[in-house]
Amino acid sequence: MERWDGGDAYELFMGRWSHEVATVFVGELAPSDGLKWLDVGCGTGALLEVITTRANPSSISGVDPSPEFLATAADRLGGLADLHVADGEHLPFDDNSFDVVVSGLALNFMPDPEAAVKDWRRVTGPGGVVSAYVWDYADGMQFLRSFWDAAIALDPAAEPLDEARRFPVCQPDALGGIFEANGLANVTTSSVEVPTVFSDFDDYWSPFLLGQGPAPSYTSALSESARDALQHRLREVLEDEGQSQISLSARAWTVTGHLR
Repeated sequence: MERWDGGDAYELFMGRWSHEVATVFVGELAPSDGLKWLDVGCGTGALLEVITTRANPSSISGVDPSPEFLATAADRLGGLADLHVADGEHLPFDDNSFDVVVSGLALNFMPDPEAAVKDWRRVTGPGGVVSAYVWDYADGMQFLRSFWDAAIALDPAAEPLDEARRFPVCQPDALGGIFEANGLANVTTSSVEVPTVFSDFDDYWSPFLLGQGPAPSYTSALSESARDALQHRLREVLEDEGQSQISLSARAWTVTGHLR
């Protein structure tokens, strides 16, 4: 069972890359000043922080099912955001409450993505924007792709846990289809790519031992010998002789739609 209950551990594993992709995403969205924003599945607040610093909002709100993540987000935002414990399919807001509804790296974890986007549309006012992004687990999220390829080679039973197989929604056609099916207009998809540079192998490996998210939860459940074997295989794949730094990249797929 994967865990999502430790903000500090998540930041070491995924949060440092979340902030990078959020910065590019908001820049490409190019919003007007003074809008009312909602971040669905806001987690530890990476996207909310970027909205605050780069979009000049009139208000920002966030929802997430994890109270622990929201506590980290509250500290990060210093009280600037209105935060609620809620899931992405049942938002605690009235119709037409926001100008922009966004979601970063969360839609694929929601049990019913179509129902989620339907509720996002409900709380977005006329002329508003709904936009989201998810990791390209199949090909573009290199540090996770390397992990699961190694894990499956050693343990074929791990294959169903691979996010590339679990989350078919994380493809441009699937994302665009969900937005269009919910009546959003002028739907577009694109990609955001950011570097993921690890100072050495330990910088890469240690977050997988912290239990936050699918891959670290899998690692934590392994026997010591199986964990050592996985570590050894990844070290062989990722380390270059004479060079400690590991330079990879991470791609996210984005989707944006508009209310008429």
